[in-house]
Amino acid sequence: MGGKNGALEEVEQQKSKKGPVDLADFTIIKEGEAEILMLAKNEVFYNKAQHAVIASYHNSVLSSALPNIQVNNRDISIAILRTFISKRKQEHEASLSRKTRIAHKDTEDVSFEPVAKEEPLESAKDDEKSNGDCETTKGMSEDASSNISEEQDKETETSVQRELKPLRVLEALSASGLRALRYACEVEGIGQVVALDNDKASVEACRRNIKFNGSIACAKVESHLADARVYMLTHPKEFDVVDLDPYGSPSVFLDSAVQSVVDGGMLMCTATDMAVLCGGNGEVCYSKYGSYPLRGKYCHEMALRILLACIESHANRYKRYIVPVLSVQVDFYVRVFVRIYTSASAMKNTPLKLSYVYQCTGCDSFHLQPIGRTVSKNNSVRYLPGFGPVVPQECSDCGKKFNMGGPIWSAPIHDQEWELPDIPLFLSLHNLCATLKCTSPSAVIFRSAVLNAGYRISGTHVNPLGLKSDAPMNVIWDIMRCWVKNHPVKAQPRDQPGSLILAKEPELQANFTRAVASLSKAQAKKVARFLPNPERNWGPKLRAGRQISSKHVSLLGPQAVNVSMNREEGEEPDAKRQKIEEPASDS
Repeated sequence: MGGKNGALEEVEQQKSKKGPVDLADFTIIKEGEAEILMLAKNEVFYNKAQHAVIASYHNSVLSSALPNIQVNNRDISIAILRTFISKRKQEHEASLSRKTRIAHKDTEDVSFEPVAKEEPLESAKDDEKSNGDCETTKGMSEDASSNISEEQDKETETSVQRELKPLRVLEALSASGLRALRYACEVEGIGQVVALDNDKASVEACRRNIKFNGSIACAKVESHLADARVYMLTHPKEFDVVDLDPYGSPSVFLDSAVQSVVDGGMLMCTATDMAVLCGGNGEVCYSKYGSYPLRGKYCHEMALRILLACIESHANRYKRYIVPVLSVQVDFYVRVFVRIYTSASAMKNTPLKLSYVYQCTGCDSFHLQPIGRTVSKNNSVRYLPGFGPVVPQECSDCGKKFNMGGPIWSAPIHDQEWELPDIPLFLSLHNLCATLKCTSPSAVIFRSAVLNAGYRISGTHVNPLGLKSDAPMNVIWDIMRCWVKNHPVKAQPRDQPGSLILAKEPELQANFTRAVASLSKAQAKKVARFLPNPERNWGPKLRAGRQISSKHVSLLGPQAVNVSMNREEGEEPDAKRQKIEEPASDS
């Protein structure tokens, strides 16, 4: 309570120095184990818990970290941090074990050398003096060897048995400091959290909240008024974890962020400019991320892959590369968790992980064009440009032209059992049926047809109607042609994409018998993967500093707008103080 009293005393001091400051202007917001004092005015940005639906995480690494179905942005980050700390400890122990084995092997070789080089006695008839001298020499040799071995053992113990240092975390855009405080209070193994912001009001609020949360927060969290880009550039490879959660695009922070992470460290990055990433402003997306988006049903997954490709591009400039741990699209933003490594040779594989996308303008067919390829000969590997083009000028299914987008990250974006990690983008069953103007088969029936044809298929976390499959588009359309034969459609104009597709006879005879694996893992376990919005007016909130007016009703709701406008008009609020409890994961 000492920290809270100190923070409240600071507010009282501000009242005496800067004029009237009513304590009723502050609202106590609790999330997880952290509490913050929040001004009712929109001076410092705060977004309520952003609920996400992450279902059926059965991966061995993540299963213990994500026990709940409904978690929020910060809860996901905390779960990932806990898993990363555990993984980091395992890697450190494995490294120490390997070094210990090597050191002991070297020690054995050194201690064995004098005995191996020792020459046999020339004569057994040497006098006692000679024998005495030989024994003394032999004894000295053994003692020296023993001393060398002991010294090397001590050096080995000193160099190998070093403890793993506590995690250093940088929150580049801290605002109120809630995220930094939750990291410090809820994640064991974190030694320091550095919270940055270039807004003076935000830094003051963050420091006030640090005191409000007591001794643990004061010992672990420090707040600085600084430009995050400059700070990260002047602190290269100093942080085990860097968290970027900006309001909008993170593109301007990526170059300095990839330099600030230690080798093997983690970068956690959020992008909320979904209109740009999903194809609303393709030219803006290209200028920010170096990739052109396409407006397909898979646009949200494409947004994730564009962000990953952009991070990889920045990392490559410094002989570094990324390994995605988890990538999620939630509500109105995307968030990726990647580990960053340094290797000039591994960096050469980047072109193999990137592809351009050809999307048919008439139907749902899309094709990937890898940027690079490799040719192996004996023990050498040559890196060459990818073969192309992968598509003709006109779609072979409907005869329409292609739009080209990318490049995107086409390698796995995470490792999940319930979602095919090696299949970029996805199809929409409803869109396939809309193209053909036919009734839709159930997801189980369609999955069964794909499985019975010898291919894999799964859902996607991005869209409840999305389906990932390694089946080529001609197989997908053959399955739909067979479905339409059993469920006829009305005649359509001949120049329509659906008519052109159905005019061809299927080469594959689809088998719609229900397959054993046709149910998704979530369905088999009766787990709800996609839940409705937790409240009305759900979406991104206003940027800090903007004046709230009646036009923001759709974003904030009438009650919040009325309270804010009443405060600005000098009306006394109904409740002098209120405490809002936010749901948080127990993980």
